[in-house]
Amino acid sequence: MRAPILALKDVRLADGPLMLFDGVDLALDARVRACLVGRNGAGKSTLLRILAGQIEPDGGERNLATGTTIAFVPQEPEIVGATLLDYATAGGAMDYQAEARLTDFGLDPAKITEGLSGGEIRRAALARAFAEDADVILLDEPTNHLDILAIETLEEELAASKSAALIVSHDRAFLERVTRRCFWLEYRLVKRLDAGFAGFEDWAEKIAAQEAEEARRLDRFIQREQHWMARGVTARRARNEGRKRRLESLRQDKADRLKDTRKELNMGLASSGVSGKRVVEAKGVSKAFGDRVLLKNFSTRILRGDRVAVVGPNGAGKTTLVKLLLGEIPADAGEVKLGTNLQISYIDQSRADLAPEMTLRDVLLPKGGDQILVRGEPRHIVSYAKDFLFTEAQLRQPVRSLSGGERNRLLLAKALANPANVLVLDEPTNDLDMDTLDLLEDLLADYEGTLILVSHDRDFIDRLATSTIGLDGKGHAVETPGGWQDFISQNPGFFAHLPIAAFAQAKTAVPPPPAPKPKAAPAGKLTYKDQRRLAELDALIAGAPARIAALEKSLADPVLYSRDPTAFQRLSRDLESLRTQMIAAEEEWLVLEERREAVEAGR
Repeated sequence: MRAPILALKDVRLADGPLMLFDGVDLALDARVRACLVGRNGAGKSTLLRILAGQIEPDGGERNLATGTTIAFVPQEPEIVGATLLDYATAGGAMDYQAEARLTDFGLDPAKITEGLSGGEIRRAALARAFAEDADVILLDEPTNHLDILAIETLEEELAASKSAALIVSHDRAFLERVTRRCFWLEYRLVKRLDAGFAGFEDWAEKIAAQEAEEARRLDRFIQREQHWMARGVTARRARNEGRKRRLESLRQDKADRLKDTRKELNMGLASSGVSGKRVVEAKGVSKAFGDRVLLKNFSTRILRGDRVAVVGPNGAGKTTLVKLLLGEIPADAGEVKLGTNLQISYIDQSRADLAPEMTLRDVLLPKGGDQILVRGEPRHIVSYAKDFLFTEAQLRQPVRSLSGGERNRLLLAKALANPANVLVLDEPTNDLDMDTLDLLEDLLADYEGTLILVSHDRDFIDRLATSTIGLDGKGHAVETPGGWQDFISQNPGFFAHLPIAAFAQAKTAVPPPPAPKPKAAPAGKLTYKDQRRLAELDALIAGAPARIAALEKSLADPVLYSRDPTAFQRLSRDLESLRTQMIAAEEEWLVLEERREAVEAGR
């Protein structure tokens, strides 16, 4: 059995008076893709930073196999350098590797690093990590700010990579597709499941049931000890002080268990009353900003009780479509009619309502006071904040001190206090842990009003949506009954024109060859590094023709240049870059193949 390439042994770390880890053991084996699961605040990001060598624990050991390299993508990557290529090569990746990975993630290597969107920052950081070809990749919430197509590209990159990976993510569909092992951070310790995330919840329920039974046994034992103490300790005080100390230890253990018991959100959701049967009706709606067309001749009807998901690549106009349907911005053509008695609550992904200097109390009570009206009933602000896991002390803290998950919970607290019969959620799942997602999903499933949901979380959409509207970024919009999987099955190729989608399809159609076994190369054989590089080049050369064909097909559109000259230029650059990569890969492949043949001929 091989030793792990990265491991923690009996690691302990305190954050002030709070103990985050108390005896954590974790071992990551070569080429194993695993997830790290735990509630918000459990310390998952901190544990990744310890594994990456960025934080020293208070106690315990971190062991890294000799020569092992690590690439770490944090929750909030910092992109520095003049261009994306400069950034992607700063960690030691070769230019051709960095260019290939940036292109795979739909980015122009020559693009300057200033003014990048959240999705571009995330894709650039992921491209750099994969270009470095490290032995271990640590990913902290890698799907945040990615659209569905970029998430699928990330899945393909992980499938083709020979690196071990440890991933922190709330995206169930993503974890089910890529992981083969689970680590569960709970009660300051890590438990291990040698199976993918698809088996995690059943396993976690069994563990929770076992721990509940142990807690019941402890309660019964404490009761017996207390009974014995009441009857016997006075008469046998000197002889039984040890048993008394044991009882006190058991009580302390019980107190620790109660303190560590998972806190749960106590969210509620109520409709403000029945709206008209028709909520929104749009006929022939079009919208453009300058030469950029976001929507052309789109029609839909949303009825009371519908749960409509809006999907598409970043920048396709999903938020714009929602604002059109709500009448917040005018259409260039067509007609939008809103129903009667609509009370709309909107949670915006930009979190624009959360000014950094505002306190939590200011957000929830902008007019002051101690009482907040929650669905028509007065509640004390401290009591209501506790429903969303905020303490009284946190109410006095500024918004800028909150984590991403805490800011999302604060927005939910503000929105759910007001009764509404139309609820609009723009990327509600970002930064939320799975337990909070489960509760939110249950609330929305039972919600009697109308829901409009903009999300890249495929599992969340599949569980909730009654219909899905897809936007392709070229002005086309299609609505299909059901969730994401229903949309894809009924609209094959809808996103195929996008560079990321074309890459994902090419990688799926031409799977990489089996990876060579990582063992030391005897004299007279290619080194393991050369064998691995030869396999990578085989996969690159096999997949490139399909990607080139997809780009050529898009450029063959006779009206593309007149309709979207920027897209024409971008696709032309992508095609030229890909052809250059193809030539360089073929030349490198020939050198390595000749070396391999020479070695075999000399046996």
